[in-house]
Amino acid sequence: MHTLEPPIIDADVPAALDVVLDDLLRKRLVEAQAVEATYAADLARRVIAFTAGGRRRRSQLLWWAVRAVGGGQEEVPAALRTAAAMELIQTCALIHDDVMDGSRLRRGEPALHVALATQYRAGGRDGAQERFGKSAAVLAGDLALAWADDVFTEALLSTPQPAALAAQWRAMRNEMVAGQYLDLHTQVTGSRSSRRAMRTAALKTAGYSSAHPLVLGALLAGASERTARGLRRAGLCAGIAFQLQNDLQGAFGSPEHTGKPFGEDLREGKATYLLAVGHARCVRRGDTAGLKLLETVVGRPSATDAELRRVLDLLVALGARAHVTERVAELSARAVGALRQADLAAGPTEQLIRLLVDAAGLPLAGATGTERVADEVGGVEPVIRHYEAVTGGVR
Repeated sequence: MHTLEPPIIDADVPAALDVVLDDLLRKRLVEAQAVEATYAADLARRVIAFTAGGRRRRSQLLWWAVRAVGGGQEEVPAALRTAAAMELIQTCALIHDDVMDGSRLRRGEPALHVALATQYRAGGRDGAQERFGKSAAVLAGDLALAWADDVFTEALLSTPQPAALAAQWRAMRNEMVAGQYLDLHTQVTGSRSSRRAMRTAALKTAGYSSAHPLVLGALLAGASERTARGLRRAGLCAGIAFQLQNDLQGAFGSPEHTGKPFGEDLREGKATYLLAVGHARCVRRGDTAGLKLLETVVGRPSATDAELRRVLDLLVALGARAHVTERVAELSARAVGALRQADLAAGPTEQLIRLLVDAAGLPLAGATGTERVADEVGGVEPVIRHYEAVTGGVR
């Protein structure tokens, strides 16, 4: 495989990554076909097609962290392979997430488990196709994870500090599972804790979406522990902002924008920070009618669109939507501040700022303020400190 030059990668990181991914996944498909043709056609090809989508945000963060720390040609092979592994981790997470959430759409198309069930709709007993689709999708996600680990292991062969990078990778996978389980646990127990919602966002999303790609890139380029810590804090703040913005979109966004049916997150009863704020404000104001609305509509699959709109109107009237929007801006400003305080190259730092702020759905000017938003239902700083204490710092 031809080694790309850093200036070429700088000009278009997603395109450069696609060159590497195409080569890696073509080889994986050949291996799968040698094992079993039906498995290769139904699962391996779908995993490859799924991985071909997306904006490559994690990969871009990883690459620009490499560049911000001073990395160049020497780091290219390992950086691009690690980025490819990150994309496969994302594939695994999204496929499994759709199965667990019962989501029928992904990126405006049938979710993988739905597509598999539809493919075999003609045969089998009632309900068997749905069970088959979900079970097969779990295997597809497992395959993506196995490929991710394989590709990352190959990347380690050309790095000067494989132990630190391997520890970071293990931490990322562990946190992803912990965060996903915490999300499921919160739904089944009906927790209304804003602190729990923040911790879930940190573990499930912020780590692997922002913090770990930044730290992995920094370690690939030989960053100091202090620099890696600054990048991780920036990634955590931006990653939580991304999750909060995603929660807002999941509630208020249009199906055309989200690629999901209207009200899906509310019908599923996702324990978001947005809903925690709304619940807390109802309690504080003694709004029993609002509490009843939240408790009888949210989490009910049969809720009508009209009922869901009443919930959305309530969240607006309570100021919950505005509060979460302000938290997104504050967290984005923290991320920008952490990057500017780190000892990083100027040009790549601006690229990182653009990526982190854009992910939170803000214009660059929307993340430059220093105002702090009063948060009567739990702040993010204790969650970040807890995360750092539990993970034991940069590995």
